[in-house]
This record gives sequence, C-alpha cells and structure tokens, in this order.
Amino acid sequence: MKFTQSLTIILLLFAVKSFGQIRVSIDQRYLMTTEGKPFFWLGDTDWELFHRMTREEAEELLEIRKQQGFNVIQAVALAEFNGIRQPNRYGDLPLIDEDPARLAVTPGANTANDHEYDYWDHVDFIINRIADKGMYIGLLPTWGDKVAHLWGEGPIIFNEANAEVYAATLAKRYANNWNIIWILGGDRPATYKGKFNNEEKEFDDRAIWRAMAKGLESVLGSEAFITYHPAGGSFSTTSFIHDEPWLDLNTFQSGHGSREADAWNWVKRDLAMKPQKPTLDMEPCYEDHPVNPWDGKWTRERGYFNAYDVRSRVYRSVFAGACGVTYGHHQIWQFLNTELNPPVNVGDTLIGWQKAAKAEGANQMQHLKKLMLSRPYFSRIADQSLIVSEPGSNYKDAIIATRDEQGTYAFVYLPQNKPISIDLSKLSGDNKMIIWFDPRTGKSISEKPVNW
Repeated sequence: MKFTQSLTIILLLFAVKSFGQIRVSIDQRYLMTTEGKPFFWLGDTDWELFHRMTREEAEELLEIRKQQGFNVIQAVALAEFNGIRQPNRYGDLPLIDEDPARLAVTPGANTANDHEYDYWDHVDFIINRIADKGMYIGLLPTWGDKVAHLWGEGPIIFNEANAEVYAATLAKRYANNWNIIWILGGDRPATYKGKFNNEEKEFDDRAIWRAMAKGLESVLGSEAFITYHPAGGSFSTTSFIHDEPWLDLNTFQSGHGSREADAWNWVKRDLAMKPQKPTLDMEPCYEDHPVNPWDGKWTRERGYFNAYDVRSRVYRSVFAGACGVTYGHHQIWQFLNTELNPPVNVGDTLIGWQKAAKAEGANQMQHLKKLMLSRPYFSRIADQSLIVSEPGSNYKDAIIATRDEQGTYAFVYLPQNKPISIDLSKLSGDNKMIIWFDPRTGKSISEKPVNW
C-alpha cells in the first residue's frame, strides 16, 4: 500500500497519563512511575538555570516549559561557566574555598534577607518551583569540567573522597524531594585522552563518578535514579560505564557538529547491550545552534539547526526505541543576556532567552510526548520490517517505524513527500485505520478504514 504525505502515520488511539517517581520498566527498555504508569522523558537543557537566573526569571521560564509539556528540567548545581568563582545573580558562591565538601550555606532561607538566602537556598527555591509545576529536575551535581582534564574553565576540584561527601550532602538535602533525577557527568566522557602538565595521557575518571554515585546511594539507597550526561559524539555511556550497577539509564549526545548524525542507529546499538538498559539522546542538535561552529569555518550558508532538524532527529531516535529525548535551545541553556554574560557560539544571531523559550521546536516537542503516551506503551518495539519499499539511510531520507508487539498500532516517520510501501500484515485485525499525524501541529487527519 502506498502513501504520499510527509507526515507521521499513526493507527488507533487512547490516552495515558503519568506522574510520580520514575524507575526502569520491567522489560528494561522504558521508564515508568512507581505506580507502574508510563513515563516519557521530555527534557529541556537549562544548564545555567541556578547560576544565571533570578527567581522571577526562573518562574517565567518554568511556566513556559510546563505549558509546552516538558517534564524534566536539566540543570547543574556547579555550573559550567565559571560556576565556582562567579557568583549567582544574588552575589552568592556555592562552595567555601572551592571545596565541594563544604557548601557555602547560612542559617535561614528568607528571600528578603540577603544574609539568609544563600546559593543553595536559591537551588532549593527553583527545585521546589519545578515540583510545584509537576515536573522533575534532572540535577547534575557538577559540570564535567570540575572533574575531567579536558576543555572548560573548571577548576578541577573533585577527587574520590570529596566527590562522595559532596554527593551525600546533596542527597541528604534533597532526600524528601519527590522530583529529583540524578545526572552525573556533564558533557564529559569518563575515560579519555587529555593533557596534564602539557603532556597527553590516558585518564579514567570512573572512580570519581563511582564515588559520587556511592555518596548518593549511601543516603537514598539503590532506588535512587541515576544516569550520566556524556560528551558529544557517536559513543555513549555504553562506551565506558554501561556495567556500573548504579547506572539506570544509558544516554548519548548526538550533538551539534552536523546534521548527518544517525541517532536512530545509536539507539539500536545501546539497546543491544547486555544487560539491557533504556537509552535516550540527552542532547540532540539544539534549535538555533550554528552547525559545527568550532572548526572556524562557520558561515550562514552552513546555517543553524532549525525546528525540522530537531524534529527529524528526535522522532527517529524515539521510534527506534528510545525512552524519551531531551530538547535544547542554544540560547536557553546559557540564558543568553549580553548585558550580563558574553554569548557562546551564537554565529551571527542573537535571540535572547525570553524569545528563544517560545521557539518553534520548543512548542512542538509536546506533540511527540502526547503521541507516544496515547498508545500501549511498554509493548512498543522498533520494527523496520514494516517498511517494504526503500527505507532510506541518512538524515535526509531515513524512514523509521515502530509498532506494538501485538500489532494494535504502528507509527512510521516519513521525512519526505514520497511514496512508501508498508506491510500491514504486521498489524492485527481485518480493518486498519490510517491517520496522518503532523508533528508540527499535533493534529491528525483520519482516512477511511482499509480492508485487509
């Protein structure tokens, strides 16, 4: 059977809601609440949220993200851009003498009293507002430049001993917060080649990250949900920490270096690992990020990632079996405000975080989450055998299909307005209902039932 729309095909419909603490599903492929309800991870990268935003600004952003359907706000306690030495918007630093075993805290938390309201009170305030809005905080204890001998401002302040103490301190502080998801890493691999005293050598930081996980679990137990945010590239957490017992969720970062990243194949690779763990793209191409600005050759002709680039990558990775995805906007994660901080790799266009918060792609991500939660969830599998015609092979033409194991529905992502042949015998029942789904609007157009 042939169809000629550049949209997503869907079959059948019913609604599911999810809420509560998350854990890995029984089949080790997806996420769920403690009540056993499906949880589709729809994250947003707000890395500098605690460091660069006031209470009022944070409230504005969080309300926008709530309305857009996001359920995981990813932010960093010890931020990337001089997060140890540059005070937050209230003039506070996070640590005493740059020692992660000594948080800079003061008695009280009165927002009207500058002596009481410290750095960590501000983190508390934002985490609590995220909870009030029914969302989770994907909390990174630190950005990776405070651990790894790679790029970044640092300074490197962690070792095994203070990493464990620091993590345990945070775990105690947030032990009663229902909405914490712990994310270690911070845009750095755990094993790598780096420089020390101007000499290149092999580094293995797994002992430090392991100590941090140990600190969390010493307070919260093994039920604490912990994952890791790696650096960009075709490797993922499966490259260096897949077997760590504390790692509940594999992730990768398909990143901002090119449009060609075949993230759907990375999902397939991760899910083939044993023991099986869920996986997702924790940092696909950011909307309005210049394509590969680091080689010194960027031009407007090379351009920016747009909403289509984002949609095509995230739909494919999810249809390939990912348990969710993290969206990002290049001028949101850094909360671009040139009156306060210089812009980072913005090409030749300044948008500003307030306008960027309502970008086209940001408004469209909710349609993916609603779609995935509208069908039987845990029985979904990737199945390219649904596609009888040429399935494509690259970011321009790859068609990705997924279906229910019992054959009650199928989704097929179509990137181009070209004919496609689909094997409907994979689906149950004598009659099939065809529905065209527009990922830009979330609207569906139904066709008449098809006899088979």
